[in-house]
Amino acid sequence: MRFLTHAGTGALLVGLTLSLQCAGMGVLIQWATAYFARYTSSIGPFRAAILIVRFTAAIVVLHLSQILLWAVFFRWTCLTSWESAFYFSTTNYSTVGSGDLLLPGMWRTVGALESITGVLMCGLSASFLFTLVLRFVEQERRFAPAVARPDEEFAGKRRYS
Repeated sequence: MRFLTHAGTGALLVGLTLSLQCAGMGVLIQWATAYFARYTSSIGPFRAAILIVRFTAAIVVLHLSQILLWAVFFRWTCLTSWESAFYFSTTNYSTVGSGDLLLPGMWRTVGALESITGVLMCGLSASFLFTLVLRFVEQERRFAPAVARPDEEFAGKRRYS
């Protein structure tokens, strides 16, 4: 019976974490889509860098909110202080791990579940940032001046003897 309670608790935490991640990513996708729709010309490297910093900061806040969710659980059930709960949650979520804090035996699998979930959520965020950078590159390439490639230069009328 105890195992089912812990498994249900873990499933609830994973579900809440995934919901936070998906909601946050949805907002970021809408933000990026609106931005790209507004700018129909080249945005330039400086503005692209500023935007990537802003998106990355938003993603960090998103991950901190997920870490806080798990920290609330650990503080409520296992750990005696907010500092240790947040520290434990941060090290687990990031898969660094902590050797100085241990959960009671019955909750250790929930700690490992946070690590698995953290890796997946960070992967989603990294893929979003990759897609964003790729979009910036495509937009710059679309508005770059047309430059003839060397093979096109010799394929046309210009022939050298």
